[in-house]
Amino acid sequence: MAGFALGVFFRSFYDLGASFWKFLIFLAGAILVASLISKKSKKAKPFSEKKVSPLFLISVAIFASGLGVWRFDFSADKGIVRTLEEKIGQTVLLEGVISVEPDERENNTKLTIDIEKDRLASSAGKILATVALYPEFSYGDKVQLRGVLEKPKNFGEPNDLRQFDYISYLAKDGIRYVMFQPTITLVSSGNGNFAKNILFGFKNSFLENIGKIIPEPAVSLLGGLVVGAKRSLGEEWLEKFRTVGVIHIVVLSGYNITIVAEFIMRLLAFLPRLVRLFFGGLAIILFAVMTGGSATVVRASLMAILVIVARATGRIYDITRALLLAGFLMILHNPNILIFDISFQLSFLSTLGLIYLSPAIENRLGFLTEKLQLRQIVAATIATQVFVLPLLLYQMGKLSLVALPANLLILPTIPWTMLFGFLAGALGFVSQIIALPFAFISYILLTFQLKIVAFFAALPFASISIPYFPAWALFFCYAVFALLKFLSTTSQFKLAKKSSM
Repeated sequence: MAGFALGVFFRSFYDLGASFWKFLIFLAGAILVASLISKKSKKAKPFSEKKVSPLFLISVAIFASGLGVWRFDFSADKGIVRTLEEKIGQTVLLEGVISVEPDERENNTKLTIDIEKDRLASSAGKILATVALYPEFSYGDKVQLRGVLEKPKNFGEPNDLRQFDYISYLAKDGIRYVMFQPTITLVSSGNGNFAKNILFGFKNSFLENIGKIIPEPAVSLLGGLVVGAKRSLGEEWLEKFRTVGVIHIVVLSGYNITIVAEFIMRLLAFLPRLVRLFFGGLAIILFAVMTGGSATVVRASLMAILVIVARATGRIYDITRALLLAGFLMILHNPNILIFDISFQLSFLSTLGLIYLSPAIENRLGFLTEKLQLRQIVAATIATQVFVLPLLLYQMGKLSLVALPANLLILPTIPWTMLFGFLAGALGFVSQIIALPFAFISYILLTFQLKIVAFFAALPFASISIPYFPAWALFFCYAVFALLKFLSTTSQFKLAKKSSM
């Protein structure tokens, strides 16, 4: 897996031609042959468990890297339509189906549209259309677009030290073209995946239920927490969340998925074990689809399902292996996310922090009470902040000085907010009057969270800007983390060996 990821990582930055992956495969084969000849001359078994040849390990790593390069090459031209390339800068008429939930912003809506193959488009492709907030469109709507076809452009000046690679960011989802404020006409509805239509329909009805009894901006925050709704809080509030270092609660995160997974398993506790595990896994998959399946949600869902599989087979669940397997499967499916999807990177790093650093910090917080899981929350908050900090400084250049106290105040209220918010939305299908008490409790919690964010964001020292954080500093930080983990593991192994003697 490491070799495959290394190949994807290298290819994300350097393109040495379509034959480079073939060269790596050939090189791996040559080294393997050399390894076999070397073993044969020494009259040893080539694949002896006790003595594995270093050449053999190198050949396997290079072979895996070659596969990683090939996988990236295979996806490199995804979404490029040759006939549309000739129409860049021209007014075109296209027809397609909205393939992703509309992304509602403060002043516009982003629509991801699968363009159908026709006389103009020689093959299927994707386009991101920025349209007005009204009229509203839904997943599965077939629409006709008339506007100027453009290629996406990166944000910032060419010499900007922190230029956002918007082209690659969209390309990871197969989007190669954009349109701004085109004339858009609805052709028909219900053209999407049947299961997604049902799940998104339930989600939209749920959001309508809570929208009738909870005002803005609380309802937008609740929608993001419970069902991953793409409904913007507004740029002013989003900037406050970024400043305070709690932007992760605005959207459905791995933390929320863990809460949902535990809730589902407890809800199905009355069922036989295997039946409970089957329906628990199915419910997690459906929930992930309904929320839109972001990188964070997919990673957390995969890990939750691996827990279920481990329970079903009676095997011990190794969280590190589960995380690596989940990451590998996601990169295998879409290699572009390794470098060009910051949500995947943050999700992966924060989970590493929870696995390796959080327990060590918790052991040193004996002076804190365990009531309301305060000690665990403090340790988890510090661990995740430490592990994602270098990446945040590199990508965004903003260091929040109030992230720790803000997270400590907000995170304990999130599970209860989700619970009462979900009950309010679900009971809203029956009666708004029945749902009102639950909505009221949820609203109080949401108001508390928003007040905390507003208070800390107003402090003059809430955050500081880091103009430049070089790539070498980023790699140095994570190299130090890896070294400290290695030294810690080595010392623990020696201690265990001494105690057994």
